[in-house]
Amino acid sequence: MKILIATPLYPPDIGGPATYSKKIADELPKRGISVDVLSFGDVRHFPKIIRHLLYLWKVFWRGRTADIIFAQDPVSVGMPAACAAFLLRKPYVVKIVGDYAWEQGVQRFGVDNLLDEFLAQQYGLRVSFLRALQYFSVQRARRIIVPSNYLKSVVVQWGVRPEKISVIYNDIHVPLPQGSKDDTRKRLGIPQDAFLFFSAGRLVPWKGFEMLIGVMRDIAKQYPKFLFYIAGDGPQYKYLINRIYASGLENNIFLLGALSHSALLTYIRSCDIFLFNTGYEGFSHQLLEAFSAETPVITTIAGGNREIVRDDENSIVAEYNNHTAWESAIKTMIHDPALRARLSRQAQKDANRFLGNHMVEELVKTFKNL
Repeated sequence: MKILIATPLYPPDIGGPATYSKKIADELPKRGISVDVLSFGDVRHFPKIIRHLLYLWKVFWRGRTADIIFAQDPVSVGMPAACAAFLLRKPYVVKIVGDYAWEQGVQRFGVDNLLDEFLAQQYGLRVSFLRALQYFSVQRARRIIVPSNYLKSVVVQWGVRPEKISVIYNDIHVPLPQGSKDDTRKRLGIPQDAFLFFSAGRLVPWKGFEMLIGVMRDIAKQYPKFLFYIAGDGPQYKYLINRIYASGLENNIFLLGALSHSALLTYIRSCDIFLFNTGYEGFSHQLLEAFSAETPVITTIAGGNREIVRDDENSIVAEYNNHTAWESAIKTMIHDPALRARLSRQAQKDANRFLGNHMVEELVKTFKNL
């Protein structure tokens, strides 16, 4: 059996599809399945329409020798993959990790609802067109793979039959940095007496970084020696920089940009509390990485988080973008080291069930049963 993986990102690119595609490209051959990887990065430097046509041609050409075409999103690579698979009469499988129409609607077309509200409403022509593209792609698929039950419910709301959807949780690989927290803080140049908050994610509205910056203005009144590092890049970068300066916290809050995986884990290991104020999450690797590092976490129960998070057992839960709730949760964590230790111990135990190669084994079964 041979699988053609169509992916928007592949190492040295950084991102979820790159990590996932590399993992299965390495592991499937060990189980007797050969792999060919086609990254959209190969054509990204061409003008928009031309690059999509070129990618379609590449999927078609390389798909001739594949038994299955496996796309890592429904639109940018999913549409070309679906069309090529149809022309070749080959099975097409797609992985869904979010709602493309919603994400583009928020970033480009004035949508200001979170995903759950978005799914229940109608929008203008441009958003409807994106929904139609997404639906076409998944309807053409022989099998749809999602990494959480929450995302399965999302795809069902698009109009897809539940029996076409397989929930396969992502495995995580967490190569934590050597040494203690003090050692990693020294390597990063962080003062030992600083209380360090850390967060990570794409700089987009639903990740809630603006609210966290506002909360830090109040935290600074009692804890002036705190530091807050935010890792990630995205369309809100300049906006958040302006919010930091407007708050007078340019010596406390720093945007680090996109980090390598090893650098990200070093910061997670070094911080005192990991903050994750997300309004939408399909299935969060970063949350599980913080759990694995025994780093105390404050987060929301948005989306797939509710399948991982248990309030006052492995983390503290605060309502998304609720300033008062987040300020209270942060102050509680600061004042109670025993609470931080108890939560982080349980979190590490909970993260262990996502370690290993269970994902790959389930994926192999899925391919063989097509």
